[in-house]
Amino acid sequence: MKILIIIFIYFGLCFSTQAEKKNFFVEAKMLFEKEKYEKSKFLFQRNIVYNPKDAKSYLYLAKIFSLEENKIEEKKYINTTLLLEPKNEEAMYMLIDIELKRSNFSKVEELKKDFKKICSVLCEKLSSINILLKEFEKKDES
Repeated sequence: MKILIIIFIYFGLCFSTQAEKKNFFVEAKMLFEKEKYEKSKFLFQRNIVYNPKDAKSYLYLAKIFSLEENKIEEKKYINTTLLLEPKNEEAMYMLIDIELKRSNFSKVEELKKDFKKICSVLCEKLSSINILLKEFEKKDES
């Protein structure tokens, strides 16, 4: 009888831990959408502790660091997102934007080719990338 009780307690704890893991991302995203970035950052980071391969949490952390203008952390989290999910359009576009701002045009061209292969939702962004590249080329010619 005692063994049966111990087994129920053990499985109850395991299931509650699993449910808790899933809720960190959902709650963090809701906080992000309400612009409560510090609280959402904490929960996204907590979610990563329990779910280290959750590319969405890394992407949202990159967005938060972008809003905070912390380019080093933003790029780190974008790269992690792309490592876990190489076809993540949003992360790829964010990386292209960073490289454009750094005037790293050769990297932008390389990333643009990869972006073109994977885009399905953000394909319209290709034209804006091309326009920005042309604007930078005109500035360089001056």
